[in-house]
Amino acid sequence: MTIFRPTRRDILAMAAAAPALTLPAVGRAELGAPADGNPAHFAFTLGEAKIKVISDGSLQLPADGLGVNADPAEVKAFLERHFLSPETNYSHTNHLLVELGDTKLLVDVGSGNRFFDTAGRLMSNLEAAGEDPASITHIFITHAHPDHIWGIRDDFDEAILPDAAYFLGRREHDYWMQDGLASQVPQELQQFVVGAQNSINVDGADWTLVDDGTELAPGIRLIDTPGHTPGHMSLVIESGGQQLLVTGDAMSHAYMNFAHPDWFNGFDMDGDQTVATRRRLLDMAATDRMAVLGYHFPFPGVGHVLQDGDTYRFVPALWKWS
Repeated sequence: MTIFRPTRRDILAMAAAAPALTLPAVGRAELGAPADGNPAHFAFTLGEAKIKVISDGSLQLPADGLGVNADPAEVKAFLERHFLSPETNYSHTNHLLVELGDTKLLVDVGSGNRFFDTAGRLMSNLEAAGEDPASITHIFITHAHPDHIWGIRDDFDEAILPDAAYFLGRREHDYWMQDGLASQVPQELQQFVVGAQNSINVDGADWTLVDDGTELAPGIRLIDTPGHTPGHMSLVIESGGQQLLVTGDAMSHAYMNFAHPDWFNGFDMDGDQTVATRRRLLDMAATDRMAVLGYHFPFPGVGHVLQDGDTYRFVPALWKWS
């Protein structure tokens, strides 16, 4: 097993919750921020399922954390060809809210106010989307990284949605909750361990630990997708003969992961396993013509997987107004 950890530069960048960096404009169309009033949610249907993608904001990390097993010059050239900054990896944070039958499921709870100051907007954006957070019945956490679980606690260290049922992969839970884990990892990773453990131990969240194939509710199935973290899990939503694969961070870049599925990132804890999982998901989505939702894909992050020889392409969904 090949273990890769983020660099100290990556950790310090995240811990500092730095404001957005100014990117050079040469060779790219640097669009300004959306004007006031643009929604941070996107609603659509999948069969009988009512789905909304809700943003938690954005993250900015050094781009040298991308494709860490590839030639840096090739990675830089790839980013520039795709009109992306070779210095800063700017990514969105797309949360799934799905209503199917009696279930209203939220996937991941965002950063809260404990991470980047450009994120932590999930609760306010839920309300802006016309959703009462208290109406959420199920919360599933794909993995215990800060931008996916640290928003679970309010300012009083209690579960922000105490009436929901909470679900987490058994392998993910067991990894982060190991006795003495914080003393076994490098110092710069200790805050990640402590943050994960504090989030899992939050007052008011009664966890149900789940495994590969668990059906959270009719039409909502969990699948093991390890690599990014040891127990990372994804979801398949199925209704009316249609399927949506919700990848979490098993696929985190809408261009690089498809064109170069064998490249992995500094925050993928097991690079080889990440690649194997990603190739399995890409093949499954392309073969079964499933829609996919990427947590860090450009908002709203929904599209399809097109196989192109030994590689793939992400094809954003073509939305139709009624």
